[in-house]
Amino acid sequence: KRHDFDALYSPTPAAARDHILAMTEGCATFGCGGSATIRELGLPEALQARGKTIFDHWQPDLDPAQDLELRLQQGRCDCFLCSANAIAATGEIVNVDGIGNRTSAMAFGPRKVIVAAGVNKITPDLPAALRRVKEVAAPLRAKSLGMATPCAETGSCSDCNAPQRICRITTILERRPLLTDLSVVLIGAPLGF
Repeated sequence: KRHDFDALYSPTPAAARDHILAMTEGCATFGCGGSATIRELGLPEALQARGKTIFDHWQPDLDPAQDLELRLQQGRCDCFLCSANAIAATGEIVNVDGIGNRTSAMAFGPRKVIVAAGVNKITPDLPAALRRVKEVAAPLRAKSLGMATPCAETGSCSDCNAPQRICRITTILERRPLLTDLSVVLIGAPLGF
């Protein structure tokens, strides 16, 4: 909160889902970043059941043009839902992306951004957050996506130059971006990578 983020704690995933749905009641269009946490919370399905429009590039059988269009719409929606690779107890939110749709939308575009993160993503400080990305989040994510990267095979970052490398863009939100209504929902359970 000292860094101007709207921050709150939800003890359970169910409580977090209910709170996020209440926070987004006035929004009609939603972008979903490539987030296992958002899906574990069941937010895309819950929003679709309420008749909301969801821009989700994880839909099956998309061709490259459709995938790109959905990613662009995520940056212009009413509310962007995502997670973080790490959140430092000192207040920084760290994300690493391969394409940049998530990191861009978090900083500017959607009028509301909600970052939902399990307690497994909390680190003591920024250096530990950056280590978590390289030692935990990126290798697990690359493996889950079936990427041909050294970290997907070994579980450890080697700062590779693999064509499918997913660590290409690093953002550190040190404070709430000036024109973005950004809320952080910390959840008392391990979620995502």
